[in-house]
Amino acid sequence: MARVVTVTVVRPRPGAGHRIGQLATRTSWSGGPQRVLVVGSRTAADGSRWLKVRLPARPNASSGWISRDSVVLQHVPWWVEVSLSRKEVQIYRDGKLVRRFRAVIGAPRTPTPTGLFAVYDSVAQPSRDGFLGPWALHLTAFSNVLENYGGGPGRVAIHGRGGASLVDPLGSARSHGCVRVENRDISWLAHRVPTGTPVLIHA
Repeated sequence: MARVVTVTVVRPRPGAGHRIGQLATRTSWSGGPQRVLVVGSRTAADGSRWLKVRLPARPNASSGWISRDSVVLQHVPWWVEVSLSRKEVQIYRDGKLVRRFRAVIGAPRTPTPTGLFAVYDSVAQPSRDGFLGPWALHLTAFSNVLENYGGGPGRVAIHGRGGASLVDPLGSARSHGCVRVENRDISWLAHRVPTGTPVLIHA
């Protein structure tokens, strides 16, 4: 992954093409470090180095090219996998499965989107007894059905459970697209995986 250390323009090709976006050094939710998932690299004809990164924007799986000089590359040993058919979150470290969490996934009319994403932001919640539990790990994934969740941008998250969300049992498909896990599990995850960690959601 790459930590953005200076505001950088996103382009459709390495060093070329119109501006398609911009990445700040901090996330818009918690103000934490902005880290992006790197999916490719290339050296342009002029010798400049460019990285293809997964963008925290619609549509899902959006990618663009940023200057290598605007980031610091970092190794992340973690990998998160969400199996919709098993309704389970699997956590890997250095390629080894270390934890499994039972989960609530999106309902048939508001399905959890599939694809390769990343953790965009890690946000502590004001009360562990609230709907989202103690933590919400916002992803670069967005709902393909809903434009917003309670006024937000429709960004999908892995979060805890509390209040009304406890009505939906683990192992069910009843959310608006987010992935809900036990509070102890989301707390364990939030204290280990940094932003930029890959998250693969598959059937």
